[in-house]
Parts: sequence; C-alpha cells; structure tokens
Amino acid sequence: MSQSFFNRRKALQAYLFMGGQILFSEHANAGAQLEEPLIDSVRTALSSAIAKQAPPVPEFKDTESRLAYLRWLAAMSDRLQSKKSELQIRKEFLQTVWYESKRAGLDTALVLGLIQVESNFRKFAVSVVGARGYMQVMPFWVRLIGDGDTSKLFHLQTNLRFGCVILRHYLDREKGDPFMGLGRYNGSRGKAPYPDAVLGARRKWEFNA
Repeated sequence: MSQSFFNRRKALQAYLFMGGQILFSEHANAGAQLEEPLIDSVRTALSSAIAKQAPPVPEFKDTESRLAYLRWLAAMSDRLQSKKSELQIRKEFLQTVWYESKRAGLDTALVLGLIQVESNFRKFAVSVVGARGYMQVMPFWVRLIGDGDTSKLFHLQTNLRFGCVILRHYLDREKGDPFMGLGRYNGSRGKAPYPDAVLGARRKWEFNA
C-alpha cells in the first residue's frame, strides 16, 4: 500500500481519538502504560492484590444493598446490549466489572468508561503496542506482578483484576487525581485527550440506584 494511504489512515485515527472515540479495526489503538521500576514494597503489594483469586460473586451486607446491585445490573445490561447481545455474557461481564472495581476501591462507572475507550468492550482486543484485553493491560505487568503468562490477559477476571489494580496504583500515585491517574494508565500523563475521553465515556455508565 502507498505511503499516502498510511498517512491518511494515521490522520483519521488521530482525528477520531481527539473526538473522544477510538477507531477499532483488528486492533485497539489506545495508548499503553509505561514500564517503570517498582520498589519492593509496591511490587509485593501489587502482586498480593493480583494473586488473591476469588470468583466474582457479589456479597451484600443487607437486602437493600443487594436490591441496589440488581437495579444497577439491569440498567447496565440494557446499556451494554448493543456491545454484547447475549444476556448471560453481559451478566458475567458486568458482575466481574462490579466485583473487581469495588475490590480495588474504584468507581464502577469510571472502569466501564475506561473499558469503552480502551477496547470498546472487546475481550480479545490487542493494541498496536501489544496491550491486551478489555482494559488493555500491557504484558510487562504480568512479568512484574504476575506469573509471566501473558495469555491470561484474555481471561475476563484476570484482565479486569490487573486493570483495576493498576489503575488504583496510578490513582494512588497521583493522590486520587483522576485526570493524572488516567494519563498514567494511558502512558500520556499530563495530556488531555485520553482522560477527557474516559471521563466523557464514564457519564454513560453513571447510575443512581
């Protein structure tokens, strides 16, 4: 193909990204986390957070909390139907998002907004720099805080576990600032397009029980 074709394609991708959208073809084109050295205490904490496996089954302190979750699940399932047509798949996905976001102390709407921007809810999305899955986790994280098996990043709960733990880590590094924390997640710290896109997408997934 001609160089002009690739130039036009690159320009179109940049245009769509700046508008808060990602052009999805065979790849996901979101950015990627940058590998940084971790002190031993941070590495140990992140590894521990990743390793504690448990099925994503919600537990509730009372009936009202459970009913609130079920109302959320029904509302989110309706909103997600255009991306995932099968009810059981939507339910499993949303239950896992809810579980892993709550486990990491994250706003579930923020996590869904991030997934929308990163992979457009495609389980097997791969970016041009190798980020994988729903939350576009870079393979180096599996080496740093996992068992090194990058194929696991296409497993639903594993991908969301890594993504949520990493996002929590970046938010903590930025003292809770979502703009800067999201920038770190994308490898574009201090630049507006990515955090603006995620925070814009987040609004679609907000819910008042």
